[in-house]
Amino acid sequence: TKQKLLKTFPDHLSAVAHLTAGAIGGLAASLIRVPTEVVKQRMQTGQFTSAPNAVRMIASKEGFRGLYAGYRSFLLRDLPFDAIQFCIYEQLCLGYKKAARRELSDPENALIGAFAGALTGAVTTPLDVIKTRLMVQGSAKQYQGIVDCVQTIVREEGAPALLKGIGPRVLWIGIGGSIFFGVLESTKRTLAQRRPKMVKESKEE
Repeated sequence: TKQKLLKTFPDHLSAVAHLTAGAIGGLAASLIRVPTEVVKQRMQTGQFTSAPNAVRMIASKEGFRGLYAGYRSFLLRDLPFDAIQFCIYEQLCLGYKKAARRELSDPENALIGAFAGALTGAVTTPLDVIKTRLMVQGSAKQYQGIVDCVQTIVREEGAPALLKGIGPRVLWIGIGGSIFFGVLESTKRTLAQRRPKMVKESKEE
């Protein structure tokens, strides 16, 4: 998807291509990530003792839609997160490569990935707070939607409440970004090196 978008957009709009690719990837992944996130967070709040039990009880009490509780708020957080993180990482890599006039090493990829993850994590913390509140409320419906959730939090807890957990979030996502992008680039390079050999062996057969 990324390569197709880069061919579609002109060079000076490569950031738009990376943003779009990140958003499309996040949208596809959300179909699996949302139910998993709902079950995980309900278990963390002590509502259920096991994942199968959580899925069964949520489906019976709230219907299939219960497994996608907070879906819009999840997209509100994760689409911008995936798009921004991917764009920051790719643009920093492009700039670094042009400045250094060489390919990046694994530690450099990991370092840029950590920075992209940490920065994106900080920017999207309010969206994560909103998403979490909407997902764990269950059938109680403390909040009537995204806007009501924001208004209630600000009114009852103050605006700083939207930044709760920003420190651990930045640290955790920074580490995750370092590992993810470091391994990703290393794997891509390994596969690229093996591909000519595999093609050659295939032709010989």
